[in-house]
Amino acid sequence: MEELQLDDFQYDLPDERIARFPLPQRDQSRLLEYRQGKIEHHVFRELPDRLPENSLLVFNNTKVIPARLHFQRQTGATIELFLLNPVPADRLVSEAMQDKNQSIWQCMIGNRKRWKPGEVLEQEIRIHDHTVLIKAHWHDAGQSKVRFEWMQDDETPGEESFAAILHEAGKIPLPPYLNRDVTEADRETYQTVYSRIEGAVAAPTAGLHFTPEVLAQLARKGIQTEYLTLHVGAGTFQPIKTSNVRLHAMHSEQVVYSRQNLQNLLMHTGPVIAVGTTSMRSLESLYWFGVRLLKQEPEPFHLDQKYAYSVSENDLPEKPEAVRAVLNYLEKTGQDQVIGHTGIYCMPGYRFRITNGLVTNFHQPGSTLILLVAAFVGENWRNIYREALENDYRFLSYGDSSLLLP
Repeated sequence: MEELQLDDFQYDLPDERIARFPLPQRDQSRLLEYRQGKIEHHVFRELPDRLPENSLLVFNNTKVIPARLHFQRQTGATIELFLLNPVPADRLVSEAMQDKNQSIWQCMIGNRKRWKPGEVLEQEIRIHDHTVLIKAHWHDAGQSKVRFEWMQDDETPGEESFAAILHEAGKIPLPPYLNRDVTEADRETYQTVYSRIEGAVAAPTAGLHFTPEVLAQLARKGIQTEYLTLHVGAGTFQPIKTSNVRLHAMHSEQVVYSRQNLQNLLMHTGPVIAVGTTSMRSLESLYWFGVRLLKQEPEPFHLDQKYAYSVSENDLPEKPEAVRAVLNYLEKTGQDQVIGHTGIYCMPGYRFRITNGLVTNFHQPGSTLILLVAAFVGENWRNIYREALENDYRFLSYGDSSLLLP
């Protein structure tokens, strides 16, 4: 494979074009429509009228957790523990959020050199009418794994779930490029209105524009909707640091599909449109999980970043056969959902197998998300971004939206 140079996916993003706060009304954001080379400008609330007939809109219903915890050492130094995933990594995130008494997580650790081996970090919080003491212990320092314990002030085990502990003690992890402190309003505005399954450390931001009114309008227009779950990881903000973008190490994220997801995808005959890059990565990963099952490969629900580029086109099934393979797996095993881990890397040269359209925000220069957009619309990504900049669109997580229909 020829090299893909990072410089080819850069553009000049003025600081003042980064939307640091959301608009007062979610669906009043702007919508750039790109359809087969032609660009038009709309308002997001018009989306239901802009979608192709018989579309299936696929959403990611993950919910952002307050994943940043701060502990102060007796010396005054602050240690930040940023939750990444529960231990073991293939444990269902929503299950870990219901842990009682203790929970083990892999973390990014800020100021970690100050946290000594054997030292226990502590903080007290108030939940309802009583005090809860939270303790953080090294579980495996080499792997950055931390054991959290919580108990009431009389040292009886805490009855609260880990989700309840985080709600009181944690902070919403806003993207670092917003470069501002979290406000109380972010707890609501940095969630989609349909968020349901707790476990993400970053919002699927394409969905932030949807309101109950827009969702109701979609239903009235006969646009079908489907909800799957990919827990967005902190790696989504990880910059590409290699000049050849193929050498960038992708993060892996947990994705969950229900039996109903698979059945509805198989029955649908019209365009499949992903709401956000995470939904797109989930849909495309589903295809490759099916390929791995059909090839009877080990660990079929673990997908690394290179797999999609390693299989000969002659050996690949059509979309229905791949999706049906995953559905057959559920039926054979008697399960209602399948949990996978995907590190899929969609970059120019990738052929999209399930997705026909994409609703997405405007992304950082030189990011894996720009590469995904470039893979989907080709070199026209430059025209799209130039048009957005020239027309004063707002960029990044709290910015405006686009509808891409190559």
